Amino acid sequence: MPWIKTLHIVFVAAWFAGLFYLPRIYVNLASQSEPAVKTVLLGMARRLYRFTTILAVIALVCGLLLFVGYRIGMGPGNGWMHAKLFFVLLIIGYHHACGVMLRKFEQGRNTRSHKFYRWFNEIPVLFLFIVVALVVVKPF
Repeated sequence: MPWIKTLHIVFVAAWFAGLFYLPRIYVNLASQSEPAVKTVLLGMARRLYRFTTILAVIALVCGLLLFVGYRIGMGPGNGWMHAKLFFVLLIIGYHHACGVMLRKFEQGRNTRSHKFYRWFNEIPVLFLFIVVALVVVKPF
């Protein structure tokens, strides 16, 4: 079990690194008018999204192994796990939203400003803080 926990933590950290950087690419894409630069940024975003998705799948599989296989967070007095799982679903939704935004950029249909993406980029920081606090503090 310690190895599964280790893998889970490492892959969650790597997943979040991608979630932190991908919207930064969107900031640059939204403010860029040079077609050659946009092509390079789109390539970077596409590769990062695919790689981040792989990291997310591994993190989620390890988390499910811990939850279902080792029963971590199951049983009475584990309300923190229910809250954590709720935020994990929101993080998965955020990841999906990043993919939807990438497709809009690829299709030339982005209508949002670089300022929007700067704010959008702060959401995973909040999610990560909440999830870590739930695991460490276990408030309920």
